[in-house]
Amino acid sequence: MANKFFVAPSPHVHSAQSTRSIMRDVLIAMLPALAVSTWVHGLDVLKVSAIAVVSCVVIEYLIQKFLFRGEYTVSNLSAAVTGLLLAFNLPVSIPWWIVVIGSLVAIGVAKMTFGGLGRNPFNPALVGRVFLLIAYPVQMTSFTAPVVEGYADALSGATPLAAIKAGVPVEDVDLLSMFSGTIPGSLGEIAAAALIVGGIYLLWRRVITWHIPVAVLGTMAVFAFFVALADGGGALLYQLPAFHVLAGGALLGAIFMATDYVTSPMTHKGMILYGIGIGAVTMIIRLWGSYPEGMSFAILLMNAVTPLINKYVKPVRFGLATDKK
Repeated sequence: MANKFFVAPSPHVHSAQSTRSIMRDVLIAMLPALAVSTWVHGLDVLKVSAIAVVSCVVIEYLIQKFLFRGEYTVSNLSAAVTGLLLAFNLPVSIPWWIVVIGSLVAIGVAKMTFGGLGRNPFNPALVGRVFLLIAYPVQMTSFTAPVVEGYADALSGATPLAAIKAGVPVEDVDLLSMFSGTIPGSLGEIAAAALIVGGIYLLWRRVITWHIPVAVLGTMAVFAFFVALADGGGALLYQLPAFHVLAGGALLGAIFMATDYVTSPMTHKGMILYGIGIGAVTMIIRLWGSYPEGMSFAILLMNAVTPLINKYVKPVRFGLATDKK
């Protein structure tokens, strides 16, 4: 009898969706943020994004051509998604050669070293971003002010998180500007409204579920609320939670990076635990760590915990009415 069972690594898609269609939807969901970032920071945004995407695609193609010599996978758009996500984690003033190095680390080290899509334990774009942050801290933390008319550089070129870390009161940061995106920051962390639109699109297309984004952002908001309460409350009870949800890579990480099929848990309960861990670690680093941002480190840390979550938080077994955990 012919073997009708096929064994393959995740992601396992049980629908009419394919890896290519999922990646295409992710790219479409990032277009609003890319458009807002281009409006805020100028055409250099498109240059950085193009370099990152082309570099990731070319590097994956060359590795498969000369090292793996297997079926080419660049057509599934996963390398393009990695490239655009990496670009979203970079400042617009970053030199082109640093973008190429980040792409090499993301694809060559974090993805292809482990066998390609479905086998990488860590999010490739975040590995590339963290490597660049450690190797080139000056270039990775040099942010230019927006070029939109009427922008008032109240933060003196610093990101909101860096400004708060330097002692600027939360009350002095304009939450509306953070929501609209007219602030200094990385390409993909400045357009909160556009990222939310992209997240709604992914939910509508059923590419992601609500569990991880809500768990991450909800944990951050609750964490910030109790910190504000301990500091005396008042207006901080809503300003501090709103600030931390809108600031930095919170929305980008929660919607587009923590939800990566390969590196996140398989069950809904596991996703919630995973999201809570990301939110808590992010806030601990932001409030008491040396870095103003902690989302990248938090996601990578919880990527490492994902196998344990999958082991102890299992789905219902076939034929059983209840889930015995």
